[in-house]
Amino acid sequence: MATRPDFMRELKRGEEDEVSALLTAAFGQKDEARLVEDLRKTRAIAGEMVLPSSEGLVGYAALSTMISPKGWLCLAPVAIRPDMQRHGHGRRLVGMISQWAEMSGNSLVVLGDPAFYTRCGFAPIPEGFTTPYALDHTLIAGPAKTKTPALIYPKAFGV
Repeated sequence: MATRPDFMRELKRGEEDEVSALLTAAFGQKDEARLVEDLRKTRAIAGEMVLPSSEGLVGYAALSTMISPKGWLCLAPVAIRPDMQRHGHGRRLVGMISQWAEMSGNSLVVLGDPAFYTRCGFAPIPEGFTTPYALDHTLIAGPAKTKTPALIYPKAFGV
């Protein structure tokens, strides 16, 4: 039986290959692992968080710097090791990150299942924003104040 994960922490140097394997296993293909590699190469990564355990990494979340609005961050990808899914680890990881955004005054956008992300502290993006993705699946944590309501993601996202 797998042990429970420890507290979330920043990715340590040398754990990149384990993150790639976790992302590939969680998503069933390599697109998200390639996205993270591209975000790192283009220096768009603002932070990489992991849920470690005595058996290796259980979860991963990347924060990247949005092109617009300035100062905003994007949460993507988020992954939990397949054998550890459906135990609340993803909700805990994303919930801690959304609380950080609220407490620090950072604006954090995510694209995903509204039912999941609202349970983690995200809210639907306010009216007036434009995005290359589905508005009904675009959510935010932290303040949504900006004079530039166009969401422009890092080039690694390919949009």
